[in-house]
Amino acid sequence: MTSRLLQRSLGSPDYDGIRQALRDDTSTPVISVRGLEVRVAVLPLFTHDGRQAVRVSSTEPLTHVLVGVDSASGRDVTLLVPEVDAPRVLTLECRDDAGVVGSAQVTVTPQRKWSVFVVHHSHLDIGYTDPQGTVLRHHLDYLDAAVRLAEETASWPDDARFRWSVESSMPALKWLDARPKELVDSFAALARAGQIEVTALPFQLHTEACSTEELHRQLRFTAQLERRHGFTTRSAMHTDVPGAVVGLVDALSAAGVRYLAAAHNWAGRSVPYLHGGDKLTRPFRWRAPSGNEIIVWFTDTPHGMAYMEGNTVGLTDSYELADDLLPRYLSALATRGYPYGPGTFGWQGPDAPKEPYELDALHLRVQGAHADNAGPSIVPATIARRWNEQWAYPRLRSAVNSDFFEHVEERYHDRLAVHEGDWTDWWADGLGSGARPLGYVRRAQSALRVAETLHTIAGVDATEQVDAAYDKVALFNEHTWGAANPWEDAEEGGDSGGLQWTRKSSGAYAAQDDASDLLQAGIRRFAAALSEAGTEGGALASFAVFNPGTRARTDVVRAFLPRDVVGLEVPIALVDSRTGQTLPHHEEPVQPEEWPTRPIGRHVHAVVPGVPGYAYARVDVVPGESPAPEPVELDPSGVIENEFYRVAYDVREGYVSSIFDKRAGRELVNGEAAAGFGQYVYDQYATAPHFNHLSGHVGAHDRTLLGDRAIGTHATIREARRTAVGERLVVELRGKGVDWIRATIEVYHGVPRVDLTYRLAKQGTPAKEAVFLAFPFAAGGATAWELTGGVGGPDVPRVPGSAEYMLPIRHWIAFEDPELTIAWATLEAPLVQLGTIHMPYAPFPPTLDQEDGTVYSWALNNIWDTNFPAQQQGETTFRYAVTSEAGVQGRRLGAAVASGLTEPFVGALITDSPEVSEAYVSVDHPDVLVTSLGRDGDERVVRLQSLAAEPVEVEVAMPGYETIEVRLPACGVAVVRGTRQ
Repeated sequence: MTSRLLQRSLGSPDYDGIRQALRDDTSTPVISVRGLEVRVAVLPLFTHDGRQAVRVSSTEPLTHVLVGVDSASGRDVTLLVPEVDAPRVLTLECRDDAGVVGSAQVTVTPQRKWSVFVVHHSHLDIGYTDPQGTVLRHHLDYLDAAVRLAEETASWPDDARFRWSVESSMPALKWLDARPKELVDSFAALARAGQIEVTALPFQLHTEACSTEELHRQLRFTAQLERRHGFTTRSAMHTDVPGAVVGLVDALSAAGVRYLAAAHNWAGRSVPYLHGGDKLTRPFRWRAPSGNEIIVWFTDTPHGMAYMEGNTVGLTDSYELADDLLPRYLSALATRGYPYGPGTFGWQGPDAPKEPYELDALHLRVQGAHADNAGPSIVPATIARRWNEQWAYPRLRSAVNSDFFEHVEERYHDRLAVHEGDWTDWWADGLGSGARPLGYVRRAQSALRVAETLHTIAGVDATEQVDAAYDKVALFNEHTWGAANPWEDAEEGGDSGGLQWTRKSSGAYAAQDDASDLLQAGIRRFAAALSEAGTEGGALASFAVFNPGTRARTDVVRAFLPRDVVGLEVPIALVDSRTGQTLPHHEEPVQPEEWPTRPIGRHVHAVVPGVPGYAYARVDVVPGESPAPEPVELDPSGVIENEFYRVAYDVREGYVSSIFDKRAGRELVNGEAAAGFGQYVYDQYATAPHFNHLSGHVGAHDRTLLGDRAIGTHATIREARRTAVGERLVVELRGKGVDWIRATIEVYHGVPRVDLTYRLAKQGTPAKEAVFLAFPFAAGGATAWELTGGVGGPDVPRVPGSAEYMLPIRHWIAFEDPELTIAWATLEAPLVQLGTIHMPYAPFPPTLDQEDGTVYSWALNNIWDTNFPAQQQGETTFRYAVTSEAGVQGRRLGAAVASGLTEPFVGALITDSPEVSEAYVSVDHPDVLVTSLGRDGDERVVRLQSLAAEPVEVEVAMPGYETIEVRLPACGVAVVRGTRQ
């Protein structure tokens, strides 16, 4: 009795209910008498002798007769009629022992002759169902089984042979390194023969978390596989994650990959059908601004089961179940917008007005079981074998991923719709659930580019170490951020949340450590190479101040001068060797009695003017006439300034009240906005924690579920001072969700930028929450923003169905009007909402009136109930920067302000005196960036990225190397190589 009280959790699909809904939605009731119901479905089933099928089901066993054509007895029967090329009306009689129970007219219509490509794979969650190591070992076991099953079915008909697509290539790469040669040779032979396919993505990524360079590097193994094992990587699979950055098109194209099978999991959280998703056809051509394009198969069932379509229709259960459900599924695709109706999977949206699927070829994924990380099964191939013996159509082919695309490209390429731009990920909000490790990863992405550049200049090939560090970065950006139930802390299974997050976050911290190690080593090697090339000078020491950005700029450098090089008691001055001018500097000594566990010396801060991009300027340390000036305490009025900006902080309200641009004579802050500039905003939601997939079953059509909203209060100025390099204000606040908030605002002499740093002592709580930092600008709407591999904007195309209420950006947003351009940059926090704060539950209604010029940095959240951490805590840092300039394009100013955060000047201590300055590479187009320098054998590699909305010609100059001219496509990337002359 009590068992009827028990229901599955909201996170567990009811497959019996799903399947019954499919039966009901694809059949028509034709007879209803005295509690008896008879339903009829005309289905796309054809026999080898030219007949097609009509399925009849009844609530009681009956004899069903299509008069003059065919009959059969039972509850569910298949009646065969000669194939029709136009509608044909037949009479259905249903009989029991007493005679005819009822009759109806049935219209038999022409049906498509389908080719169904059954793509068997395992969706790789590195974690989620088990701790990460366990999952990966299982996937290696699956490849053992895949080789055995492929060999066991080698004599079967070609369409029925077992085939396996390695959805995420990381297990294959590990397997190839871990198995005996004869087994590896067998695998390679099967791959060359098309029975096993290794697809391009190493694992399923939140591509928004990736840097452009990282995304390209993660595909480098494709060339290695061809070189070592003789098989090519033709396609990619993007699974679970509902969206991908535009840069993925260019990255795949650069690796020679032309096809992408995308199976999005809406998890009930997403509403693509409200944002143009109804216009997105299943196969389409996805084109980047560069002109590169790939063919995409998009499994668009908006129910969170996209990569288990084949399982849902019985292809891992039995031939009988597949025979019942698969034709119905095909019929639904051909006649309905979506094959399943609203609510079937907890999806709460309306039945979208999407056009039925128009082709007769289907990409149908199947897994060995109804679960992520499921292993291979012989059942789908066995069903295909029996199916093709029984039916002429639909024709089932046990296929690898690229088989479908080759079929479609050959027959339908010019008929496919073309969509352009970013395909914004609906799950990108989850990036805010691990704000601290994500910040470490984003800092590592920047440090790695600089580290490799400095090694290259020093003549050292660090490619292998840099690649390994990028791999750690990418593993954190892999889509599985936690267990199925992340609040639990078991040792195995989906409740192993504590273990999984420990490993996941430790990987981020290790990646940042590796990047810092490589950067430190690069600085030392760069310094050593310069010292060797220099001559002994009269200076006590020198610094090579290196600008790792593309454009010349004036900025602050922070460098360490050890006590054993220059004693702490020795007064020093800094001299720009290019001009002989003394540079004002600030010192922060590290005394042994204060920090006995750290190197002793002094941190030296100075503003170095006009350092060219990818060049250094030598700054000499010479004896000073007096010690460096001590900081000057400012009036605690909350005002700091340099020659470019006057910044005022309202202590009573707890935010920046003014950033006045002195050059433009214009206020940058919208003083009438709902939130103050830099204001801490804390939202708490009236939803319960610790319920798997709860957020996917909660709808928010207004602000009802906004349980509380609070702001930072009790602001106190902790520090207000002027040094030789600039002015700084430190304010401490109290706020809900944190022990304290510390805001640091800095301006430097000669630097047209305002730097803002927010450090939060976050309290851990399972309550559903979000933290925003508000930046209301006195400007119109944002005109451009940086994406991974592209530039977005209000007029830039996006793939229909993309998320619109939030933006996951790389680093900058620009506001451009005829009088002034304003640019804002973020280092650690990629998520933003423009103009308002939205509820984090579909359909994501706004909670504030729209203010076009306001950026809300969505610093952190824990709104997810599965897959992402359930809470976060600890000291977490978020850095931002603001600049403004008249008459400059937003893209250029955005890149410039971000450079101050992501590419800070490097001060390399040198013992001898090389040239006063040296440039290593330059480009002659203002929209083209050099992202890093590397080595490939004896060649120097220059990596370029364009921000331009159109193709550009650029000249790459490297002293000692031949000048190279290259054409970059719109928002494209390029790699050029130079050999010493």
